[in-house]
Amino acid sequence: MLETVVIPLLYLASAVCFILGLKQLSHPRTAPNGNTTAALGMLLAIVGTLLKAEIIDFQYIFIGLVAGSVIGAIAAKKVEMTSMPQLVALFNGFGGLSSLLVATSEVYAGSTLGTFTLSTVSLSILIGSITFSGSLVAFAKLQGIMRGMPLVFSGARLFNGLLILSVIMMTIYTIMNPGELFTYIVWIIALSLVSGYYFVVPIGGADMPVVISLLNSFSGIAAASTGFVIANDALIISGALVGASGIILTNIMCKGMNRTLWNVLFVGIESSGAGGEAVAGPQKSAKSYEPEDTVVIFENAKRVVIVPGYGMAVAQAQHMVHEFQKTLEAKGAIVKYAIHPVAGRMPGHMNVLLAEANVSYDKLYDLDAINPEFEETDIALVIGANDVVNPAARHDTTSPIYGMPILDVDKAQTVFVLKRSMNPGYAGIENELFFNDNTIMIFGDAKETVGRLTAELK
Repeated sequence: MLETVVIPLLYLASAVCFILGLKQLSHPRTAPNGNTTAALGMLLAIVGTLLKAEIIDFQYIFIGLVAGSVIGAIAAKKVEMTSMPQLVALFNGFGGLSSLLVATSEVYAGSTLGTFTLSTVSLSILIGSITFSGSLVAFAKLQGIMRGMPLVFSGARLFNGLLILSVIMMTIYTIMNPGELFTYIVWIIALSLVSGYYFVVPIGGADMPVVISLLNSFSGIAAASTGFVIANDALIISGALVGASGIILTNIMCKGMNRTLWNVLFVGIESSGAGGEAVAGPQKSAKSYEPEDTVVIFENAKRVVIVPGYGMAVAQAQHMVHEFQKTLEAKGAIVKYAIHPVAGRMPGHMNVLLAEANVSYDKLYDLDAINPEFEETDIALVIGANDVVNPAARHDTTSPIYGMPILDVDKAQTVFVLKRSMNPGYAGIENELFFNDNTIMIFGDAKETVGRLTAELK
C-alpha cells in the first residue's frame, strides 16, 4: 500500500506543485507564491522519499537536514543582495555535486548495473562534475578571487573537447566491460571536474549571466539523470523542469545580447583595444555636473526613466533610488524603470534589487516596452549601466556589441549618467553615449549621488 499507492501519489502531487510553482515564477507579482508552491512540492517529494522501505537509518538524514537548514538560514541572512549572483552560482554547483555523489554511490553499492543505468550514471557524473567545478569558477570570478577576463591558452577549446571525449570513451568502455567500472570511475570523475574548470575559465565576466543560467540548467539535467539512476520519479520531473527552464532562460539571455550560445561559450567578446581600452582616435570630451547643478532640470521634468545597472548594485543604492523616485513623483513626475535582460551579473539581477527596495512591479518595464517611450522622455537617468545603453550597438559594425538590443536612452531629451569614472564596461569599449550633446555625467558613488539629488529636490 505504502510503496504502490501513497508514495506515487505524493510524487504526483509534488510534480504538480513544481509545475504550478514554475508557472507562478514567470511573473514578479506571483513569484512569492511560486516559491511557496515549489517549496511545498519539494517537501512532499522529501516525505515520499523518506517513506521508502530502503531507508532504515534516519541519523545521517537528520544531521544533513539540520546542517543544511543552518547553512541556508545563515546565507539568507548574511549574504548581501550584491553577492546574490555568487550565491546562485554556488547553489548551482552544490546541485551538481549532489547528483555526482548520488550517482557515484550507486556504483559502489555493490549491485550489478545494466547498460541503461551505467549510461545514466556516467551522464550524471559528467554533467554533475562540470556543473560543480564550473560553478566554483563562476563564483570565483564574480567574487573577484579570479580575474573576470577570459583566461585562455592556445588550443584550450580543443583540450577541453578531448577531455569530454575521453570521458565518453571511458564510459562506453565500462558499459561494454562492467568489471572495469571501479578502475575507471575515478578517472571519469577527475576528468569531468577538470573539464568543468576549463569550460568556464575562458568565459569573461560580461557573459557570466548566461553562464550562471546555463549551469543552472546543467544542474537540472544532472538531477534528472540521477533520477533515472535511482528510479525516483520526483527527481526526474523536477530535474527536467529546471533543465528546460534554464535552457529557455539562457536562450532569452543570449537574445538580449544578440549572440548565440556558441558565441558566448566558444568565442566571447573581444575588446577593441588591449587591456580593455578603446582604440586611440580623436579626443572627445564629456560634460560633467555636480548633483546640485541638475536640480532645476529634474524639477521641471514630467517623464523620467531610471535605468539601473551593476553600478547601482555595487553602491547598494536601490533604496535611495526608490526614495528619489518617490520624491520625483511627489513633484508630479511620471517615473518608470527600464530593465535590460542582461543588466547586472545574473538573470533578473535588477528586478531582485528593486524588489528588495519595495519598488512596485508596475514601475518595471522591459526593453521592448520602454524603448518607444524614450523619445517622449524628459530625463533618462542611467545608474551604473554601460554596454546596455551604448548607441554603438545600433550603427557601428566594427563594435563587438554591434546588433545587441540596447535601451535607447540617447533619444531622451536629457540623459544623466551616474558613474564612478569613464572606465568602459565588460565589453571593454568606449561608450558613445557619454559624449553626446544631451548627456551629462555625474561622477561619484551612486548611493551618495542619488542621496544628494534627493536632498536637493526636497
